[in-house]
Amino acid sequence: MKYLIGVDFGGSSSKATLLGEDGRVYATAVREYPTYYPRNGWAEQDAQDSYDAAVSNIRDLLQQTGAAPGDIAALALDAATHTAVLLGADDRPVRRAIYWTDIRSTAQAEELKETYGEEIIRESYNSVSSLWTLPQLRWLAQNEPDTLKKTRKLMAMKDYVRFRMTGDYVTDGIEAMGFLLLDAKQNKWSPLLCSLAGIDPDILPPIVDPMTSLSPLCRQAQADTGLTDATLVIAGATDTSMEVYAAGAIHPGQATVKLATAGRICPITDHALVDPRLVTYRHVINGLWYPGTATKSCAASNRWFRDTFGGDFNTLSAEAASVPRGCEGLFFHPYLQGEITPYLDDKLRASFVGASGAHTRAHFNRAVLEGVAYSMKDCYETLRELNAAPSEAVAIGGGIKSALWRQILADMLRIPLATVENVDSSLGSAMLAGVAAGVFCDHKDAVAHCVRVTGMTLPDPEGQAFYQRGFQIYRDIQRALAPVYHEM
Repeated sequence: MKYLIGVDFGGSSSKATLLGEDGRVYATAVREYPTYYPRNGWAEQDAQDSYDAAVSNIRDLLQQTGAAPGDIAALALDAATHTAVLLGADDRPVRRAIYWTDIRSTAQAEELKETYGEEIIRESYNSVSSLWTLPQLRWLAQNEPDTLKKTRKLMAMKDYVRFRMTGDYVTDGIEAMGFLLLDAKQNKWSPLLCSLAGIDPDILPPIVDPMTSLSPLCRQAQADTGLTDATLVIAGATDTSMEVYAAGAIHPGQATVKLATAGRICPITDHALVDPRLVTYRHVINGLWYPGTATKSCAASNRWFRDTFGGDFNTLSAEAASVPRGCEGLFFHPYLQGEITPYLDDKLRASFVGASGAHTRAHFNRAVLEGVAYSMKDCYETLRELNAAPSEAVAIGGGIKSALWRQILADMLRIPLATVENVDSSLGSAMLAGVAAGVFCDHKDAVAHCVRVTGMTLPDPEGQAFYQRGFQIYRDIQRALAPVYHEM
């Protein structure tokens, strides 16, 4: 049996998947690490934490299954985009990486949008906001100039971990788009965007195809992971591109709906769909794209509610299910860190509106679930305006484990939502590694072997009608409160 390993790096943990050549998942491993919040609105990660998590998870996979290191045919990594690791002359990070939820560069993003907004979206296919690396680098240039002076290499988080493992300083064309420094049409670093960031393009890595085979694992990485230099290491890609791939969305017209830390709807298209309200990326399959919408605080809102008000997810979900649709007039807007689609507004904040003495914790918890789903409907309606809204989708992310939340979302979006047996970024990376290593013939073969539909959540007619009416109130509240948050 030949095996494949995919490793993902998220906001709070790393997950690794051991995939067999028969398409079965034989083991998974998870290791948590912190995201640091040194100031209000800031979010940072330590690149060493990611490396340590990767090697720990790989060792865990081998120990769980007894798989021989020589049977690991290939390895690929993925991670959230927009998280730049800056290395000095000694190839060590010069500071913690600014995570994509960080909003410290809001002023720089607004300045860039006002002055160079049209040029940026024309070059990069995306609109500037604080989640991108470009304004983050501009913030560093203005507030930590010594940091940029020390920087000799700039790479994404998964590329840093792989750099530690192989010594290859490269990135892939999907990841490169996440820096907002790429000429997307040419797939080359943009001199204009680099100049706006205050960096020399020479510090950026060469761009390769996600399935490019790289150098073997170095001796230190072999000692750390327990693998051998016989394991093929490929370039890999971003977390969203890999979870879209793991869901089997490899043809135009297919789509994924994600309930994770952030929420996303990603239709697959055969062309770039450029609009300021979207986050547009290439698909791992050449010629395809996934122009996604995004809500910043999706499962993050549910986790915030749990951590702030107590309980566990199973208990809270059961309580929420006991409350009728609409939470008896209580609405929640999930803008804990501002919002992306369709508002592109870092100044928006979360709110509960309509509370009365009759409302309980269960009402507030269900309001969070419905509020996130309303935000996802905002995303869906944006796609509808662009003639890109899917008629069905595969539901992915940790939030889909809740049958209640899946049903609310299906009713809200008014489309069927399929679920599959195993879907996450690390599985997608393992599948991609399998194609690159020849374990699977091609992408269709990988999907045929690895993707198994396990269920379908159909929209309820009464729920559809109810939430369609509620959506108008949800939007009215957003419009009314937005000026208040700007004043705050």
